[in-house]
Amino acid sequence: MADQPGTRGLIFNEPLLWEKGKNGRCAMSIPESDVPQAALPEHCRREDVRFPDLAELDVVRHYTRLSQWNFSIDSGMYPLGSCTMKYNPKLNEKLAASPSLANSHPMLEDGLNQGTIRLLYDLQEYLKAITGMAGVSLQPAAGAQGELAGMLMFAGYFKAKGEQRTKILIPDTAHGTNPASAALCGFKPVAVKSGAKGTLSAESVAALMDEQTAGIMITNPNTLGLFESEIQQIAEIVHGKGGLVYGDGANMNAVMGIVDIARTGVDVMHLNLHKTFSTPHGGGGPGAGPVLCVEKLLPFLPSPMAVRNDDGYAMVSVGEHSIGRLHAFHGNYSVLIRAYGYILSMGAENLKRASQYAVLNANYVKSRLTDVLHLPYDSACMHECVFSDKHLQKHKVMTLDLAKRLIDYGYHPPTIYFPLIVSGAIMIEPTETECKDDIDGFIEAVKTIVGEAESNPELLHEAPCISKVRRLDETQAARKPCLIG
Repeated sequence: MADQPGTRGLIFNEPLLWEKGKNGRCAMSIPESDVPQAALPEHCRREDVRFPDLAELDVVRHYTRLSQWNFSIDSGMYPLGSCTMKYNPKLNEKLAASPSLANSHPMLEDGLNQGTIRLLYDLQEYLKAITGMAGVSLQPAAGAQGELAGMLMFAGYFKAKGEQRTKILIPDTAHGTNPASAALCGFKPVAVKSGAKGTLSAESVAALMDEQTAGIMITNPNTLGLFESEIQQIAEIVHGKGGLVYGDGANMNAVMGIVDIARTGVDVMHLNLHKTFSTPHGGGGPGAGPVLCVEKLLPFLPSPMAVRNDDGYAMVSVGEHSIGRLHAFHGNYSVLIRAYGYILSMGAENLKRASQYAVLNANYVKSRLTDVLHLPYDSACMHECVFSDKHLQKHKVMTLDLAKRLIDYGYHPPTIYFPLIVSGAIMIEPTETECKDDIDGFIEAVKTIVGEAESNPELLHEAPCISKVRRLDETQAARKPCLIG
């Protein structure tokens, strides 16, 4: 096997700052205060709180060493399905940090904020062109809030029509937040089972769709990495009963520039700009989840939105049927800047090519690993492929063991045990930004580990073996977490 990026290397130990501090050390020079000293209020006093005295070198080395413990996309490959941990161009980070943009105050009057609003307006138009939808609001702060906005729009639409619908159809391959978003808006989630090929059948939807059902939430491509090929027939069934179709666009990186979402029958959808359109995503944010819709649902979009008129650009209310404001000011503006820069720098042709590379890379991984890992749904995938540990179980090796051992080979583990409809799932998403050489290295690591499962399963049970931190007691960590370091 070729050399792998995993190595024991030089890894520093690092104590807590409180353990490093020594009385009298100082990392900065502060001018003497010319403000009279005042006592803290009683409720703010804590005699037992002591901040460490640290020199500048103590601080610099502390955070540099901690950074060396972390794995990042700048260090190596994230084969992490569902979160699209791809490399994002540093150019877009630079744009978001531009003083003229980063320091623009959101409370400026529209006439003094034309550049900011124009950027928002142009981004709205680009996202409409990419999806084929008629309108868009940039307010939602993440994908889950985009889903919530979509379900609020469903509720507002039926309320305006004087109808009370109580249910929403959700496939078993949908993203996990879909049922919660629907429930928060008063809808009862009704599960729809996938067929033998891992996709929905029109017949299964027709059997559940009735006049009490508001519609369906479809993740397409779904969490198995498969395209819902019967989406148009399903949409016709839902529309025939007066319902609406919600499209979860978190996996847009597989179909960008290829699929006209509106023509598939989707009425409302959200996009994860922090996945598809260039924002480093992980650790809880930042995010942006614009919600888009067809013509008849425009009055229900969140307010305000950017418009162009005779006087330039302005932020205006959508109208009386709007579901209202979801975010202060202009949404997560720095994320929107990154997406704007990404779209402009890529252009239509390269946005489409990015999706093609994402699909190519995932199918390459699938074809190279099919002979060593169990593939529960053997068909062409989109941006990700899902295996299981079925073949490993005869050696008493599980998905978790494979994931932990990958750390020793220098790879961040992929998503495991999701989607839930695959027992022992291993979801691999190479993304469009990984080259063949690096993907080949990952594939060889997986194949080697599968060989180890047969020859030395105890090794995998102990993995990771050369990392700074060995395998943790995950049950104990969940029940009695240590939150102080």
